[in-house]
Amino acid sequence: MTRSISLSAYLALSRQRSGESNSGGDTANRGVARPSGELIWGHATSETRAAALIQITTRLRAHRPDLNLLLTLVPDLPPPDNVRPFVTVLPVPAETPENIAAFLDHWTPDMCLWAGGHLRPALINKAADRAIPLFLIDADETGFGTSRWRWMTDLTRGTLRRFGKVLASTANSANRLLKLGVAAQDITITGPLIEGTAALPCNEAARDLMARVLDGRPVWLAAMVQPGEMPLVVAAHRIALRSAHRRLLIIVPDTITDGEDMTQALRAEGWRVAQWSRGEHPDESSQILVADTRGEMGLWYRLAPVTFMASSLEAGHGGQDPFEPAGLGSAILHGPNISRHRTTYARLANAGAARVVRDAESLAAAVTLLTAPDQAASMAHAAWEVTTSGAEVTDRVMELIQDTLDRKVAL
Repeated sequence: MTRSISLSAYLALSRQRSGESNSGGDTANRGVARPSGELIWGHATSETRAAALIQITTRLRAHRPDLNLLLTLVPDLPPPDNVRPFVTVLPVPAETPENIAAFLDHWTPDMCLWAGGHLRPALINKAADRAIPLFLIDADETGFGTSRWRWMTDLTRGTLRRFGKVLASTANSANRLLKLGVAAQDITITGPLIEGTAALPCNEAARDLMARVLDGRPVWLAAMVQPGEMPLVVAAHRIALRSAHRRLLIIVPDTITDGEDMTQALRAEGWRVAQWSRGEHPDESSQILVADTRGEMGLWYRLAPVTFMASSLEAGHGGQDPFEPAGLGSAILHGPNISRHRTTYARLANAGAARVVRDAESLAAAVTLLTAPDQAASMAHAAWEVTTSGAEVTDRVMELIQDTLDRKVAL
């Protein structure tokens, strides 16, 4: 009863506000239809959490291909860089009964993952009243200040009780939540929720064959190369050959059908090229391998201790996901145009796992430097630590989603 009085007071206050910048009624009716199939509602209070929620949904779609994500964001948080077709990104609805009802009526989510704190009591309570399973994940101690509602001290406490399970990022977070009245049996300390990756598969027979063919040659990979980047990549390889004449460059075009044109252009320039799609394997004389097939990136990342993530030297492409090579022990180089994966590259750079290059000379210099095994190994290990640090938390959240959705299907 106390909670209801506090919530009623809070809602009365919200009606008197001049309105938030994002109207929930408008949010629910922007001409975006609710996708068919299962729908996770994820709420993110940071770019890192938004990226992790997208990645979790991406991985789950391998088992639940009709799964979609409705991602709401706190005000002023920019939309994620790597939005997929099965993700709808919207601002969180305003804390008024009308906006919240319109939002929930339109989207009817199957469950909610509230990532971080900064609770919105009206929205959370109304969702709980509709029997939407609610889970608080990546809860940290900074997200539960009560100074805004000091005159309603039980509001946060009552709102937290609407979550079926709470995953705390640290022991301090768990202690804070205990003091706010969350039952100990409902709290699990998991560590922080961060984006990571699952290792790409690899044909081990092909890997063994290529290892014999390469016979210890230094190898570097240019992944997802745009046609306009080819001259810079090839110029960098020409420079890098001066310090290691047996060095092999593996080029993976961003558009596989570009492989034929790239191969012919390279041969016209005098390069000795093997074209993978034609069944050609590099021999001792080969200088470049054009790997113009799909489904074998796991092989190339494993063979190359250094990967240049292309689609990043030219403006307009936004870069490629660096977690794939990072999770397979490859040091990462990239250009300056990485708007689609800005947060991810920043994490890797801060850990010493990625370096930016801007032209053929700087790319060649980085490739040459990383020929030294200790240099490449140091970067690769840092990259691996970044990609695997959140694996356990991600797996736990995925299991929570699977169990919840399976229970709903069984009803």
